[in-house]
Amino acid sequence: MNEQTNNLQPLILAVETATRAGGVALARGEKILAAATGDASISHSTNLIEMIEQVLKQGHTKLADVDLFAVAIGPGSFTGLRIGLATVKAFAVHLQKGIAGVSTLAAIAQAAQVKGKVISLLPAGRGEVFAQQFLAGDSEIRELDSAQHLSPRAVVEKYGRLDGVALAGEGARILSAALPKATQNNPLAPAIAVLASRAYREGNLIAPEDLQAVYVRASDAEINEQWQQRKAQPQG
Repeated sequence: MNEQTNNLQPLILAVETATRAGGVALARGEKILAAATGDASISHSTNLIEMIEQVLKQGHTKLADVDLFAVAIGPGSFTGLRIGLATVKAFAVHLQKGIAGVSTLAAIAQAAQVKGKVISLLPAGRGEVFAQQFLAGDSEIRELDSAQHLSPRAVVEKYGRLDGVALAGEGARILSAALPKATQNNPLAPAIAVLASRAYREGNLIAPEDLQAVYVRASDAEINEQWQQRKAQPQG
């Protein structure tokens, strides 16, 4: 890639707060310039800005130079997603820049660095997982089904008979005994930056006011409220 072509590539700041550790990456197009992974024992609200400052410093740039903000929109931690989306939305509004919202499960498939069918698995709490199947190629991550919130048994029933399928993501360890085909669990922020670069080329960006999380399942509070409502309904 010559210098003129490189200058046409957007400078991307990617934020991932869907997982416990999270991370941040800076990229020029699909070339990763700097990346940082968080601490799973620390809240994203504590160290996200610090990680952003770290990668900007490593990339010898500043926030105002960023052309495109990218963020994991879910599924994942409810609180973590809200922190990441709110931070990116604030940056994009202030700097009047676009946003690429990237599926966490698609980022897992991209980060797996394998070709062929990949099942992305992310812990959803209570021993369950978010799951989705993708077809990974050299320049594309294509959805083969929809993201679902499943028990380990349901995952095995749905995907257990598929041949030549890799498992990827933090949730793969939950299925390791039944489906021992896991790949390396790599940081997601660089993968989010790569997928954001492709979204940029395809014109699939969103305005800050349209940025929303994709939770896939209801929150514990919503589940409890629904249960209380059903309990209060007259029987018979």
